[in-house]
Amino acid sequence: MVNIHPTAIVSPKAKLGQNVTVSPFAIIHENTEIGDDCVIGPRAVIYPYTTLGNNVRISHSASIGHIPQDLKFHNEITTCKIGSNSVIHEFVTIHRGTEASGETIVGEEAFIMAYSHVAHDCVIKEKVTIANCTQIAGHVTIERNAVIGGLAKIRQFTRIGKFCMIQGGRGVTKDVPHYILVGGKDVEFGGLNKIGLKRNGFSDDQINVIKQVYTYLYGSNMNVSQAKQRILSEFGSDPAAIEIVDFINQSKSGII
Repeated sequence: MVNIHPTAIVSPKAKLGQNVTVSPFAIIHENTEIGDDCVIGPRAVIYPYTTLGNNVRISHSASIGHIPQDLKFHNEITTCKIGSNSVIHEFVTIHRGTEASGETIVGEEAFIMAYSHVAHDCVIKEKVTIANCTQIAGHVTIERNAVIGGLAKIRQFTRIGKFCMIQGGRGVTKDVPHYILVGGKDVEFGGLNKIGLKRNGFSDDQINVIKQVYTYLYGSNMNVSQAKQRILSEFGSDPAAIEIVDFINQSKSGII
């Protein structure tokens, strides 16, 4: 069963799954796909080439899959994909990709709060929380289980590691490695996200290894190259340590 309010506008070329609710004055364009059990709130707009997984909640006046605010975009066919069980709150804007990657992706169980913006070609992994009024520029990658505080600003091409927590109101211009807290006036390393790690099942031994890795990176007199060598020599078989070093090696803008 599909419940479409009489004032809503749904294109006959849109594909709607089972038990979908479309609220008053919502608009669903052609070439869209809405999964089972989704709710599209009042005055929300789902633009062409957008796909919603199952059980996605779109609140009122959200704009999902609109064309990117990018001068290199020339109306090519690109996509926007929202993973299952995600919650998108009121007045959120998410733009589809450009020819650079072809898509914008929001992973499963994302929680994006009111007035936030996710720009073109972003990849937001599963279980990411983005608080109110956060502004995420194009080509940003946010790894799983990260938490972005309200009013944060993420510069284009920046990468945010998994299980990170970014303090609200901060402007992030360099990559943020996995598992850490970021805050302070100058946006800097603020220690491990210990509470987040424990809540997600990390053992004390795992947390202690990660803590020592970041002691070498941020709490010693070693430069980054020396710290990486020390980490690999001491923890070269530890998955978390390897992930952190790999993340740094792949950074193009440098880490905070």
